[in-house]
Amino acid sequence: MSDFCNMHILIVEDEPGIAQFLKQGLEEESFEVSVAYDGETGLECGHQEDLDLILLDWMLPKRSGLEVCRQLRKASVQTPIIFLTAKDTVSETIAGLEAGANDYIKKPFHFEELLARIQVQLRPAYEVEHDQFTLGDILLDATAHRVFKGGREITLTQKEFALLKYLLQHKGNVCERTQIIRDVWDIHFDYNTSIIEVYINALRKKLDLQKEEDAIQTIRGIGYIAKEA
Repeated sequence: MSDFCNMHILIVEDEPGIAQFLKQGLEEESFEVSVAYDGETGLECGHQEDLDLILLDWMLPKRSGLEVCRQLRKASVQTPIIFLTAKDTVSETIAGLEAGANDYIKKPFHFEELLARIQVQLRPAYEVEHDQFTLGDILLDATAHRVFKGGREITLTQKEFALLKYLLQHKGNVCERTQIIRDVWDIHFDYNTSIIEVYINALRKKLDLQKEEDAIQTIRGIGYIAKEA
């Protein structure tokens, strides 16, 4: 973890024992660590510009972790967020991801696993990417973070943009649901990946894609493919 020396992590956790355990462990890994013990304080601290990552408990006094996450994303705070939660049903996982979380880890967890998940979120972007991707009259400008359809700019959320970019990067190839979850959401789980369908439908609607000539096609039971007409 030496590559992440002095990076700043905010822990939002109402159980002092867990918070201090995490704080001590992360400081031993050379992170700078701040702690908030309720949702309101966590939301206020989450706006700090020097934060590199937020560890956010789901069940918090004053404001839930889910609400904190939603409010931070609504305010365009893009700091990676990892939920610390005892909740692990499909609907709850989807709710956390739709709120803007980058990952989640179920309590109780091994500290080594948490470190690995933190490392995934903080890893440097080594790959040099192309600036633009096209699909028919769709243009995605990765550098400017803008999308156009027939010359008209389309407003996408962060995850919608990331999903569209992933599909266009792999244009002509089938992208399996598990691959998308791993590479776009940076998480690994084996059960229902229906959250992807929610985002695919949103993309189709915003990009005004007609089903009979859908440029983003569903490969039933496998995943999705972006292909030219």
